[in-house]
Amino acid sequence: MRRLLTLAAAILAVLPALSGAGRAQQSGGFSTTARNAILMDYESGSIIYQRAADELVAPASMSKLMTLAVLFKALKDGKVTLETEFQTSENAWRKGGAPSGTAAMFIPINNKTPISELIQGIAVQSGNDAAMTVAEGLAGSVENFAKMMEAEARRIGLEKSTFRNATGLPDPEHLMTARELAELARYIIKTYPDRYKVFSQRQFDYRKHKFYNRNPLLSANIGVDGMKTGHTSEAGYGMVVSSVSDGRRLIGVVMGFETEKERQSETRRMLEWGIKSVASAKLFDAGEAVGYARVWGGTDFYVPLAGDGDLEVILPKFPLNQKIRGEIVYEGPLKPPVRKGDHVAVFRVTSMVPGSSEPIAVSETPLYAENDVDEASFYWRGVDSLLHLGLAIMPDIRALLDRD
Repeated sequence: MRRLLTLAAAILAVLPALSGAGRAQQSGGFSTTARNAILMDYESGSIIYQRAADELVAPASMSKLMTLAVLFKALKDGKVTLETEFQTSENAWRKGGAPSGTAAMFIPINNKTPISELIQGIAVQSGNDAAMTVAEGLAGSVENFAKMMEAEARRIGLEKSTFRNATGLPDPEHLMTARELAELARYIIKTYPDRYKVFSQRQFDYRKHKFYNRNPLLSANIGVDGMKTGHTSEAGYGMVVSSVSDGRRLIGVVMGFETEKERQSETRRMLEWGIKSVASAKLFDAGEAVGYARVWGGTDFYVPLAGDGDLEVILPKFPLNQKIRGEIVYEGPLKPPVRKGDHVAVFRVTSMVPGSSEPIAVSETPLYAENDVDEASFYWRGVDSLLHLGLAIMPDIRALLDRD
């Protein structure tokens, strides 16, 4: 009960910061014509806006971010260098190069190209031949490389995405969600900051060709410095974008537009809304207990939880009628030993509006154990097991009694 009261007080405290400042704005929040969309605060990972963000859909060339993530890891692990050359096969030339009629770097058949140029060909020009050349060079075949992409996705925590090629060209089993595209973008920025710079490169000269970055927002003067556009007839027009304004980086994903113009205008509008309409609010001071987690078989039944320093949430200020809910989420009961500083839970704050089937915004902050809890004696572990079992079946017993 104490935990619930603490959370309720915290949520009541945050409402003025998130809603009070919005009385001058009459728009009531943000909406988009994108089929799927998400806007993420880079630093915290908080979701500021989302729409059908967990639906698996065709990602088109935006999935080349995973192609590059696999390549960046190979570079980091020392398996290849920027000077390593990969040869473009007839398969890559025919299906992804000049004869394909798709976005291409126009690498000549059997030409050997250094990885440094292939990266630019993918990031700036979205060359399908460059992506296929990387896939065959690293894995021997596009099919084997797709398995590497999926394995890397699982390793970094993307649970839904499935890959069947290195390009994003149509395949019914090549699918991603807007959320996982945003998480992938965040991972690349955090893990490979030096490689990330290529996404803001405006021009790439290769042989007789001059390629200009396909991201139109790089020149929009709103802080955009990456990352990747995509388009197929099946997927529509989409974009993964990252921008920095007033020291805050936002990552946005939009998918399913019918026109390139709509993609550009809607993406810009979402970023500008995010820059103006996001607020952070402190809920708990450093070291202040946010709540308690149940510990089974420990010297204490519960362990207090706190954030790493002041606990803040980042949510949209608008709409005014949003309902904000806080909860502690963990897999429990915890098992001892629990050590002070262990990351054992998250504090999740969600914003809902009437009539919505999913939260419009979600802010999650890690929670850490504030005390040590050691393993109890064999006798007390047995007693605790009986208590835990009794609490677990109590609702069923009450239901039977009520029915009788």
